[in-house]
Amino acid sequence: MKRFATRKDQGTKLQSERCCAKLSSLLDMKLNCALVPLFLLGAFSVTAENWPHWRGPNFNGASSEKNLPAIFSKTEHVKWVAELPGPAAATPVIWDDQLFLSSGEERTKTLHALGLDRKSGKILWNEQVGTGYSYDNRSNFATSSPVTDGKTVVFLFANGELWGFDFSGKVLWSRNLQKDYGQFAYQWTYGASPTIYDKKLFVQVLHRDEPVHGRGRADGPIDSYLLALDPETGKTLWKHVRPSDARMESHEAYSTPTPFEHNGRTEILIVGGDCISGHSVKDGSEFWRWGTWNPTRITHWRLVPSPVTGGDVVLACAPKESPIFAIKAGAKGGTQTDDIIAWKSKDREVSSDVSTPVFYKGRFYVLNGDRRTIARIVPETGKADWIGNLESRITIQSSPTAADDKIYFQNFRGEVFVVAAAEQFKILHKAEMGDEGDDLLRSSIAIAHGELFIRTGHKLYCVGE
Repeated sequence: MKRFATRKDQGTKLQSERCCAKLSSLLDMKLNCALVPLFLLGAFSVTAENWPHWRGPNFNGASSEKNLPAIFSKTEHVKWVAELPGPAAATPVIWDDQLFLSSGEERTKTLHALGLDRKSGKILWNEQVGTGYSYDNRSNFATSSPVTDGKTVVFLFANGELWGFDFSGKVLWSRNLQKDYGQFAYQWTYGASPTIYDKKLFVQVLHRDEPVHGRGRADGPIDSYLLALDPETGKTLWKHVRPSDARMESHEAYSTPTPFEHNGRTEILIVGGDCISGHSVKDGSEFWRWGTWNPTRITHWRLVPSPVTGGDVVLACAPKESPIFAIKAGAKGGTQTDDIIAWKSKDREVSSDVSTPVFYKGRFYVLNGDRRTIARIVPETGKADWIGNLESRITIQSSPTAADDKIYFQNFRGEVFVVAAAEQFKILHKAEMGDEGDDLLRSSIAIAHGELFIRTGHKLYCVGE
């Protein structure tokens, strides 16, 4: 049988081909339109970052996240709210669809490790890991933030309890650092957070060399130390004793060990005991140290902010309204002279007694919680691009975090500030997220997968567009 034998048949064929081509074009357009959001979703998922450490994925308080809200409240842009056992200064950590958080429970005087579903806020597991709650009315034993490497999540508490879990909440190991190495000797409450880097778990204990308030071993020397453990088993890999010339409370530090890579060398930075030092990842041996911001050996200069790096310098924040010191990266050879100092801050507002600065897009942002100001600092010179007045009547001791050209932090009562990370100082928003009775909030705001995680006294908010 012949097909399209006549002119009429040929015309019918041509019309049919044109219709098919038009239909194919329309289908392609619809298919392409359907693929656009999938492509955008794929692009977003590629750029989405976890928040595995209290200072974020790069240990500097910053993330590459985009599309974060500038305007929000307890009801606006809130995806979910989780009720927590109690207040704590610990910051949430996030890995993919799971979130982990330390907490205390004031009623039962117990300590808890929590695992939550990031998408819904549902508490997947809540394990009691110890008893005891606080030594004073300023903080509790759940001050340290957890840390994860994507397989294991580790929780540390101020009574020395150190626990490793898998993501399902199964206990992998547990130990107590005070039982292993002697009771902590702190005026207040231990608050350093653990760090995972180079397949090692790092914990620092920088405390005074004599008992205080009946705390601290009496049967031998009280050493400050840096500890490296296997995160999968909790076994000690090495312990490095870190002495200092500090006196009394100035021995004490609540800072967190910070990894740093520069010119092919990796090291762990420690600040406290009136000095800053860099240590080998392999065995804890000391590459270098510099000190001091306390030449007269004042006895009450405990140190809280952690080291932060950027622009080939390392920041050490001296306490009590003292300057910030920028140390040139790559120091070698034991104790350094003042030649190692790149600059120290001159403006009184450029100081931080508690909050750890954030390094974001080539600038340090230094939060002075007592003066309620924030400064944008050039890392090469220490010059302030601007110093902004936050107009907060309440003290701020949380550490700022940054992403999407915004800086986030909260004050004691849960008023969250959103400041533009830009050439001109601008407060983009203030949100009252705290509840009645919230008055000592210190948790930093975690940023992951296009969302903000804001911890208040008894609640955790997930905020996103």
